[in-house]
Amino acid sequence: MFYDDDADLSLLDGKTVAIIGYGSQGHAHARNLKDSGVNVIVGLREGSKSVAQAESHGLEVVSPSEAASRGDIVMLLVPDERHKDIYEADVVDGLAEGNLLLFGHGFSVLYNEVQPPSFVDVGLAAPKGPGHLVRRQYEEGSGVPGLIAIHQDATGNAKALALAYAKGIGCTRGGVIETTIFRPPS
Repeated sequence: MFYDDDADLSLLDGKTVAIIGYGSQGHAHARNLKDSGVNVIVGLREGSKSVAQAESHGLEVVSPSEAASRGDIVMLLVPDERHKDIYEADVVDGLAEGNLLLFGHGFSVLYNEVQPPSFVDVGLAAPKGPGHLVRRQYEEGSGVPGLIAIHQDATGNAKALALAYAKGIGCTRGGVIETTIFRPPS
């Protein structure tokens, strides 16, 4: 179990976190990271109903492809069934060597819907509760417990960055467990 003292939020200093999507989890992650002092941008398609909401929360909104290009850490928080299409259309071409690609669910990687390039870190940072609870508990000074998992560690720093991200959204306040969700059952 990892808690606040086990995670170094300063690892996110000078980095841009791109949140792709602004639904249940996306809004909570983006707002909690912003309130934790992290530079956050939100990637939304043109015409999305969520643009005005994200902007009203003081967040910069850009296209998903621009967010992926600008993000040092790119978190895909759209419905699982859209991962492949959004990843292929908007995310993969923006990834650079040393980036961290995160998911809120690991199924699209586990089942090869998304096949990240070998030069990026790939992981999971997943609160174990709905976004409104993740946000509310963060604002109250506590946090929803969460999971992290590392699928690919190209930089040797993927786990530390995933823990820093988990701290930024408040999960290390409640406790974070490392899992192996990216490995098929034996």
